[in-house]
Amino acid sequence: MPTRSETLARATALRAIFEGQGAALVEPPILQPAGTLLDLYGEDIRARAYVTSDALRGEQMMRPDFTVPVVQMHMAHGAEPARYTYAGEVFRRQEHDPDRPNEFVQVGYEVFDRKDPAAADAEVFALIHDALAGLPVRAVTGDIGVLMAAVQGLETTQARKDALMRHIWRPRRFRALLERFAGRSAVPATRVALLAGKAATDAPVIGLRSPDEIAARVQALKEDAAAAPISAQQVDLIEALLDVRETMPHALSRLHDLAVDMPEIATAVARVAEREAALAARGVPTDRLLFEASYGRASMEYYDGFVFGFRAEARADLPAIASGGRYDALTRRLGQGAEIPAVGGVIRPGLILELEGAQ
Repeated sequence: MPTRSETLARATALRAIFEGQGAALVEPPILQPAGTLLDLYGEDIRARAYVTSDALRGEQMMRPDFTVPVVQMHMAHGAEPARYTYAGEVFRRQEHDPDRPNEFVQVGYEVFDRKDPAAADAEVFALIHDALAGLPVRAVTGDIGVLMAAVQGLETTQARKDALMRHIWRPRRFRALLERFAGRSAVPATRVALLAGKAATDAPVIGLRSPDEIAARVQALKEDAAAAPISAQQVDLIEALLDVRETMPHALSRLHDLAVDMPEIATAVARVAEREAALAARGVPTDRLLFEASYGRASMEYYDGFVFGFRAEARADLPAIASGGRYDALTRRLGQGAEIPAVGGVIRPGLILELEGAQ
């Protein structure tokens, strides 16, 4: 295993690559206000982060990554266009996989530029691709925006679309909802009784939901039960989209075919094609670059377009050596009315050293 000093030395070398592209060095504090992350991700983030509190600062989190504080900083007083880099520790709870470290070093590069998003995507990817040259890694790309467009194009209620959008980053829950909305899964007996008005209890009301909120939830369930099921054809098309896993040229061909029956994804597919051209222009061999329509759905939930990762070919036990993506919507959430297209990526120098040591 690499030592801390070796890891930090490699981090400094990687950061210098990004500084050479004109990126400004930033150093967000280790402790970040918990409220922002809780607003973005809900209580789920607590399972992945270390939380503390005191009387002066309130609830704080040890930074689970750098992107959110960098976006906050840029949206508060950053110029346009802007490029940032950083290197330092992030902290993640690993209760389900104790063999993974709960503290590790990341080096990152973030680009805020509205002129040419496809070119910015290619810039970030190509720099990381070149930084990892010679390592036994395989790149995978995707685009969350294609699936989002497909969901928004479904012929169903807005409430159902909103539910599916919330769970795009939870593949099992997403598929279960899709099956339920299509009428393909059985309705639990308790829900049948509730919708029929046959469920009753004299238990006291406890917890965070008020009686009015409970009643509103029951009404929402009744409205959902009365809605027509999503058609089998649309469900099949969503599943066909999620099954796309090809090298970039073949994946684009398949996506264009699907767009004939799902015209709502055409604009998102066009962005994938523009990105492929921009990557090729930077020397990335896109004929060998893998595209998976479902890739990135277990990442941080701010990605809403291009996503990518570099994985060790012979070490399936390792997390991604590098990863990143586009997060335009996050700048809207944190920009208080302002927004700017943004994309970034991170590298884990400790994992690079581990791979190099095994060669």
